[in-house]
Amino acid sequence: MGKFIITKRLNGEFQFNLKSNNGLVILASEGYSSKANCENGIESVIRFSQDDSNFDRKVSKDRKIYFNLKSGNGQIIGTSQMYGSDFACDKGIASVKNNAANASVEDKTSNRLAQRVTSAI
Repeated sequence: MGKFIITKRLNGEFQFNLKSNNGLVILASEGYSSKANCENGIESVIRFSQDDSNFDRKVSKDRKIYFNLKSGNGQIIGTSQMYGSDFACDKGIASVKNNAANASVEDKTSNRLAQRVTSAI
């Protein structure tokens, strides 16, 4: 089972990473001005990651492959790591889909473990 990890950046913004069950980061968020907005971003990952059409594959300047997960209005929710092949990128997308649906949430901005965010599905 995957895990969303909420952290706070040095500039005060909140962010989350989705980690697979082996501990690797498979999706990273943008910065959010509030924890509530960050939690809404997690809800968006849970909701929109189950539809292949929300994954936008890209190629970086150094020819690495990655993807963005987008919401229904086209806004980027999260970005993957860089991959060396289309096959590896497709496996990364499958991992996000599999791990996000039942992921727990760990809030590292407080001294407690957060409960799983209520699913928007």
